[in-house]
Amino acid sequence: MGRVTARRRVLRVRDGVQTYRPDTLAAEEPMEIRVGGRPLSVTMRTPGNDFDLAAGFLAGEGVLHAAEEIAGIRYCAGATADGSNTYNVVDVGLAPGVAAPDASLERNFYTTSSCGLCGKAGLDAVRTNARWSVADDPLRIGPERLTALPDRLRAAQKVFDSTGGLHAAGLFTADGELLCLREDVGRHNAVDKVVGHALRAGLLPLRGTALMVSGRASFELVQKAVMAGIPLLAAVSAPSSLAVDLADESGLTLVGFLRGTSMNVYTGAERLQPTPVG
Repeated sequence: MGRVTARRRVLRVRDGVQTYRPDTLAAEEPMEIRVGGRPLSVTMRTPGNDFDLAAGFLAGEGVLHAAEEIAGIRYCAGATADGSNTYNVVDVGLAPGVAAPDASLERNFYTTSSCGLCGKAGLDAVRTNARWSVADDPLRIGPERLTALPDRLRAAQKVFDSTGGLHAAGLFTADGELLCLREDVGRHNAVDKVVGHALRAGLLPLRGTALMVSGRASFELVQKAVMAGIPLLAAVSAPSSLAVDLADESGLTLVGFLRGTSMNVYTGAERLQPTPVG
């Protein structure tokens, strides 16, 4: 299996003094996702939790909704000319009766780690119909608990400590309990790994939870949250205009610039309520 980190020799310059030293980097490798042997997408990701990544990606596209819809997930052997296994090709088998992805979902066979939508065939394919509504989710969370999430997310990032180069996504309860954390060079991959873990564990829809991400809130991250039944998405940086539009249409609470004791609540402000004392 691929390594999460890699070592490279670098020239370090500090106060005019030059020294050579090893540096630890976040690994980035391509992963091809196949469904029933048919190539669907390639994404650049940090190796690790690859089966969660594949399952979460398909959940975000509306292909999978429950663990029993998966017949199996495996690495494809013989992925190189010499027959060795690179662990960079994952094939998801669908259970009988589960429809294969529509051709409109096919991507141009390559997406970067920073943009999960690059090459997607048509905006209409992005606006996937969600199986669960988040608009009626009863989640209520105190602002003081919400402002604690970035520090809790950062404290749980293990690989970031050695590389400084990974995004993170964390799933929390309304009480601030961390349920799942995943790291990746791509913020959309980190979310897919969280959702895929929950799907494979039979936990969808993720009602009453909050998703915290380390970067900005893009349209696709809002879509992934809605598709997983997550009623609140919080980010340390800004959302896009399309992300706010989709959150508003879906009834999702979208929080941006969550830093220190401040935040911007773009949609669903009714879910933020002071935590009762006692």
